[in-house]
Amino acid sequence: MPVTIDRTTSSRRAPPQPVRLSLTPAPGGLDGMWWPRSRALTRELPTLMAALVDHWGRITGVTVHPAYWPVVPHHVSVAGRTVRVGWSIQAQDPHRLTLSLPDGQHRDVLVIPPETGAEAAAQLMADGGGDAPAREEATDGFDARIREEAWESDGGAGRPSFLSRPIGSTGPSPAGRRR
Repeated sequence: MPVTIDRTTSSRRAPPQPVRLSLTPAPGGLDGMWWPRSRALTRELPTLMAALVDHWGRITGVTVHPAYWPVVPHHVSVAGRTVRVGWSIQAQDPHRLTLSLPDGQHRDVLVIPPETGAEAAAQLMADGGGDAPAREEATDGFDARIREEAWESDGGAGRPSFLSRPIGSTGPSPAGRRR
């Protein structure tokens, strides 16, 4: 039985959507705000970094807090080169993304959770991140869902002990067990 494969529709990709970004400096030393469309760093970071190259130049590294990103890759590909991605639970605010530049400077960007409503996100971006209560209000619903999901998936056990140890620590966890 002959089979015909139509590759015209499968080879076409939708054009990338514009980055939802504001480079208005905000309180707390923030250099801008970013409202990603998802929590997939491998999909979202290349688009963000491509948009920032005209403003800040080449980005050599990114640091995130792992609490809100389901997968933190070791690197992402941007315009044919590799950018290192790291994470920190102690030095990194959960709603902040730190971008490293070749000259050693850093740029901090507030991450507005993708689940935030369009009106709240637009307001945060329009007023330079607003004050702390406005930011907290926009992100509290997401934080509560994450805490509840963690509680449910851990059987109510709470935060895994390996997240309570300092990064790079190989000593016993706070509960006295080795992992």
